[in-house]
Amino acid sequence: MESTTFNEKGNISIHTENIFPIIKKFLYSDHEIFLRELVSNAVDATQKIKRLASIGEYTGELGDLKIKVSVDKDAKTITISDRGLGLTAEEIKKYINQIAFSGALEFVEKYKDQGVERGAIIGQFGLGFYSAFMVAESVEIISRSYQDAPAARWVCDGSTEFEITGAEKEDRGTDIILHVAPDSEEFLDSFRLKSILEKYGRFLPVEVEFEGEVINETEPIWTKNPTDLTDEDYLSFYEKLYPFSEKPLFWIHLNVDYPFNLTGILYFPKIKNELQLSREKIQLYSRQVFITDEVKDVVPDFLMLLHGVIDSPDIPLNVSRSFLQADANVKKINGYITRKVGDKLVELFKADRAAYEEKFGDIGLFVKYGMISDEKFYDKTKDIVLLKSAGDAPYATLDEYREKTQATQLDKDDNLVWLYTTDAAKQDAYIQSAVSRGYDVLVLDTIIDPHFIGKLEQKLEKTSFKRVDADSLDKLIDKGVTVESILTDDEKKTLKELFESVAGQAYTVDVQPLSADELPVVLTQNEFMRRMNDMSKAGGQPSFFGNMPMSYNLIVNANHPSILRVKNAGDQGLAKQLVDLALLSQGLLSGAGLTEFIKRTVAGL
Repeated sequence: MESTTFNEKGNISIHTENIFPIIKKFLYSDHEIFLRELVSNAVDATQKIKRLASIGEYTGELGDLKIKVSVDKDAKTITISDRGLGLTAEEIKKYINQIAFSGALEFVEKYKDQGVERGAIIGQFGLGFYSAFMVAESVEIISRSYQDAPAARWVCDGSTEFEITGAEKEDRGTDIILHVAPDSEEFLDSFRLKSILEKYGRFLPVEVEFEGEVINETEPIWTKNPTDLTDEDYLSFYEKLYPFSEKPLFWIHLNVDYPFNLTGILYFPKIKNELQLSREKIQLYSRQVFITDEVKDVVPDFLMLLHGVIDSPDIPLNVSRSFLQADANVKKINGYITRKVGDKLVELFKADRAAYEEKFGDIGLFVKYGMISDEKFYDKTKDIVLLKSAGDAPYATLDEYREKTQATQLDKDDNLVWLYTTDAAKQDAYIQSAVSRGYDVLVLDTIIDPHFIGKLEQKLEKTSFKRVDADSLDKLIDKGVTVESILTDDEKKTLKELFESVAGQAYTVDVQPLSADELPVVLTQNEFMRRMNDMSKAGGQPSFFGNMPMSYNLIVNANHPSILRVKNAGDQGLAKQLVDLALLSQGLLSGAGLTEFIKRTVAGL
């Protein structure tokens, strides 16, 4: 077909002569974005022609709607071709030359009464096309409209000047031809282009072909009805997203269309005892176009422990689509996702508590992190967060554990004291001593537990947490009972001096009258100082308390039979043995000290 004979030259209508350097250097931080923008525009044009056909405004044959991307290394060109709506010469002048206009927005406005939603069109920014100039020294558009109009060719070399002429083009649609600049020839590599297409377009709703291969799945499972999907569908999709990860524990299918549009799938992975906020992220899409995996503005920090996909056209982006803008919709979406996650956990707990308990070891860190971070999530999950005691005791909710300890662990002021361990193996002697007194000891050994404990102390009335090795049991749960000492003050002073000479200056020695069934020597750490230290480690940030050396108190039980033997015989060897046992219980005995302790123990057998 012969081209129409018209020829026009002019200047692009922009507000600054420097628009192209701005686009190239500042508007888009990552140059590979050009391919996402241009393919997205092709998807827009294709969706539009399909929509016009569905409402009877276009009656011709749709034919093959596949978008094709090709590269010619010799000619140094990249071409993006579609069989969508196409453009007339007048439309090219309007939409391409006048940057202030957006064809997508005008299309929506024109056909909104026929049910076309703004979100149905990916391209919302007239600047999207101009991303081509990040990598091209000149750009051609060859387009033929679905309307009865001749084909047109537009050419621009990156300056503000353009030329429009007639063109030869049989098919409806548009070819965008990029003449790649010398400093961007990396994009002429087929492998590089394919990797970009797969990154941003692997779930585009229109087939995209590159070098004879369709690179995308047009109907990902988050666009489908959950009732039409099996567990295997969800697991298979997860494997596509995270091919080297363990299977997820369970998932949530998000689907809401009011007051905003949001679809997606969030998976609960097995969460290790560390905050993996950056290893495998939630992916954000807009109408199946990948936008980013930096979703901190869309979901709360604690939800970033989850994996999966969120797709919403209602999350506002800046013109480069590369950064999120915090607005009312984002806050609503944030709250909705938080609520849905909480609802799912409550549902699992109520439907099958045994199965929920089996999973809690893997999701407990996430639940606690959420309770600390978000008040609404705390309210939603406070009845289903589980506590685990040392030993074989079953999990308990907060209310169940309160009932369990109410009779035994009230202090003299009717405050409930919950004992806990951060290392059940290392602190076993303290745990056994507590258990022998009828007390229960919680295991709180995750990285988030120092903060979780603080949160519960704020929320639970007249309840405090004390680590089982923070003091003697009589001091940890002070019931107001005075234990009489069988030693005189002079005898206690003598014992104190003896143990100070054995222990050295690193420990503060205190001789106290304790129950005879408590340990003979107890090594303790101040609860406040130790907790501040733990919290600074959990937060990954140094603090005043985190930088201070830990101090230990050596409590000598004046009423224990072994201590009476030390006192009666002035037995420094036995005193040393008891001190070393206390140090060993805290993991503070090593090297030569541990070797000497073993030798003495063996010699005494």
